[in-house]
Amino acid sequence: MLISKKETEVILTENMRDLRAAEGDTVKVKPGFARNFLFPQGKAIPASAGNQRYIESLQSRRAEREATERQHMEELRDSLKSLRLHIKVKTGEAGKMFGSVTAGTICDELHNQFDLDLDRKKVALVKPLRELGEFDVKLKLHADLEGELKVFVESENPMPTPQSVADEEAAKKAAAEKAAE
Repeated sequence: MLISKKETEVILTENMRDLRAAEGDTVKVKPGFARNFLFPQGKAIPASAGNQRYIESLQSRRAEREATERQHMEELRDSLKSLRLHIKVKTGEAGKMFGSVTAGTICDELHNQFDLDLDRKKVALVKPLRELGEFDVKLKLHADLEGELKVFVESENPMPTPQSVADEEAAKKAAAEKAAE
């Protein structure tokens, strides 16, 4: 059985991460992928001489969009430097966290506290935060633009201090002695 290596050239009308190409790029794909997915979904058009002007308009639109996107992300990076994100989590008696703080949690709290929408894919956490404390979280805002956000993970219930634990034990002893009398 002989397999055909035929490919079709198409012009993308939107960004395609799977193809590692942006709108306006000309890429070669399998004919079935173009015919069954890209064309019906409106994600691509056939590459032809008549569509060359359309490519140019797409590329100029892409350049404008990327410039405004980059400018917006630079402003966001500058504003994030001053923000302090406080996340309250449930903890046990010993101060151990239940669950963890993920990129999605950080984005949700940014939206709740500061009305700031950020895609969770832009939060660069190597692994979820699993302990209380202060963390510097890296953000990949644009292809070559990174930012940093200070995240404070705090307990919902107050942590007992050694003095309060000693006071509780003394109160229990006093109550036990009073009951014994």
